[in-house]
Amino acid sequence: MAKYFDVHPENPQPRSISQIADAVRSEALIAYPTDSCYALGCRLGSRDGMERIRSIRHLDDRHHFTLMCRDFAQLGQFVHVDKDVFRAVKASTPGSYTFILPATREVPRKLLHPKKKTVGVRIPDHVVTQALLAELGEPLLSSTLLLPDEEEPLTQGWEIKDRLDHVVDAVVDSGDCGTEPTTVVDFSGGEAEIVRWGAGDTSRFE
Repeated sequence: MAKYFDVHPENPQPRSISQIADAVRSEALIAYPTDSCYALGCRLGSRDGMERIRSIRHLDDRHHFTLMCRDFAQLGQFVHVDKDVFRAVKASTPGSYTFILPATREVPRKLLHPKKKTVGVRIPDHVVTQALLAELGEPLLSSTLLLPDEEEPLTQGWEIKDRLDHVVDAVVDSGDCGTEPTTVVDFSGGEAEIVRWGAGDTSRFE
């Protein structure tokens, strides 16, 4: 049965954030809100967490997982960013964008796209997520909480608790969350390629 955390959206309770971070460190799989929609998240490097996310979402091994990062400095530890890409990414963060970039050696091999050696990264503009990332001290390995054969992600914490009670370990609820996933921009080829239109404005990449 999943533990339920009711977290204030503007002033997250430090005790709750600490408990959630401790759960992630202990291999918990959590459902948590972001500035676009709910996501599934686990500790970076957790093989069990990755497999559980794949199982819940019916994903294959070509799926791009996302590293949810606290800030640009942390993001830079996990991906290679050249000068032109740096400016574009920096101008768009924090925000509802996921960027696909060449991975550094800091990224576990099992996270990499099997052919491209890339990984998705993003910096969320969400108070609760930022508090959790600050407490955790490392990125959350994440994927949009979009269930198989459903067109939109789940948006309510209580509904997620009800439907995923036995497949996640914790649900973080901080009020209403959006239904639109991030805009995904692939920079792995050097030029911006929009591979998913979503919550983030695409005009700067077109």
